[in-house]
Amino acid sequence: MATINISPQALEDLQDIRRHITDELCNPTAAKRIVAKITKAIRRLKRFPGSGSPLASHAVIQTDYRFLVCGNYLTFYRYNGATVIVVRVLHGKRDYLSVLFCDLPQDDYIP
Repeated sequence: MATINISPQALEDLQDIRRHITDELCNPTAAKRIVAKITKAIRRLKRFPGSGSPLASHAVIQTDYRFLVCGNYLTFYRYNGATVIVVRVLHGKRDYLSVLFCDLPQDDYIP
């Protein structure tokens, strides 16, 4: 069984998701449900760390990132054989490649 580590940025992403849905969309019930669904999917990675899709299969970039789809949100993580490191949780409509690889020149990947 894998160990789960959630990055500070991913925790902040979850808080931002909850805050946005609660405050901007005025739906605290949905906020709680959506964040619970995402965290449940993350916990499932303990038993099935390879269950997410490889990001490299969806973008022309060499990376060890994998991702889970949770409704409108994508959970990006890495698995090193013992530990799952959850890096970010982003809305699927965001330019997540730019967010994940902001240090790369734009020519290094093709969305």
